[in-house]
Amino acid sequence: MPIPEAGYPRTAAVSPRVQVVETTDSTNADVVAAVAADPAGWPHLSLLVTRDQRAGRGRLDRSWTAPAGTAIAVSVVVDASTVPPALRGWIPLAAGAAMTRAVGAQLAGHSGTTELKWPNDVLVDGGKICGILAEAVPGTFDTVVVGAGVNTRMSRADLPVTTATSFAAIGAECDEDRLIADYVTGLSELLTALSGGREERVHSDIEKLCATVGRDVTVSLPDGTTLSGRATRLDETGRLVVEAGTIVEAVSAGDVVHVR
Repeated sequence: MPIPEAGYPRTAAVSPRVQVVETTDSTNADVVAAVAADPAGWPHLSLLVTRDQRAGRGRLDRSWTAPAGTAIAVSVVVDASTVPPALRGWIPLAAGAAMTRAVGAQLAGHSGTTELKWPNDVLVDGGKICGILAEAVPGTFDTVVVGAGVNTRMSRADLPVTTATSFAAIGAECDEDRLIADYVTGLSELLTALSGGREERVHSDIEKLCATVGRDVTVSLPDGTTLSGRATRLDETGRLVVEAGTIVEAVSAGDVVHVR
């Protein structure tokens, strides 16, 4: 097992394997391939991190790139074998909730609001500071790799869209080691709750963090259609329940826009 990166001692205390690379195309692709080749070498909560990801991916296969040194990309291995299959839809939301809390802890003392946008984007004052992508390792339903990209030192001029933000853009410093350690710890706690029959607690915790619940939204669905209405709650599997007049639909995937 590689010696953990000296710059991430807190993370190394909560993860069995911390591997740091100077640059890569995609931390998720690297970890998926590594786990497929050597499952024992990448146990639960192992992670790969870089400050220079060249070809990251978001939902719907969108590209995610940032100037070198302005963001961190981290991919974490999740052993989902102890989570009941019916509850595994909560895993990406658990990652989003854990990162929301980790980012919020970094910004203690700063004005502003840190929130979770369904299913797993992290917003600061309405601007996206982190996106998350979860994908199963091919050939198994029991191992999931969760990738997160966090805008850390990105200037306002470097932000890819006007709806994005970063720690630097709001005048804050990011302690990357503490951020990742808090994220992994929070994710581990929520996964343990899912595995231990405490899914109602997970449901409640995530719903309270989720700024989408209670908002008017427009959802672009994978089939190209659009659903507009009020997001009223999360159902028992983590789907977003949207009420549009007499139509009530539970959405499992889609791009959500909060309607102001």
